[in-house]
Amino acid sequence: MKVKVDADLCVGCGLCVNVCPEVFEMNDDKAVVIAETVPAAQEDACKQAKDECPVEAIGIE
Repeated sequence: MKVKVDADLCVGCGLCVNVCPEVFEMNDDKAVVIAETVPAAQEDACKQAKDECPVEAIGIE
């Protein structure tokens, strides 16, 4: 599973980093993906971050 953050949509709330710090981190005022491929153990947390993102900036493939 792969994930991406749309920097144009991201408002930098940090929710994804709080939910799944193994995959996301903050870079200045935007979230970025730090894992090229989401580890299997983090897939549920990554999906939760996507579902809870207030601006729907997270995409999962």
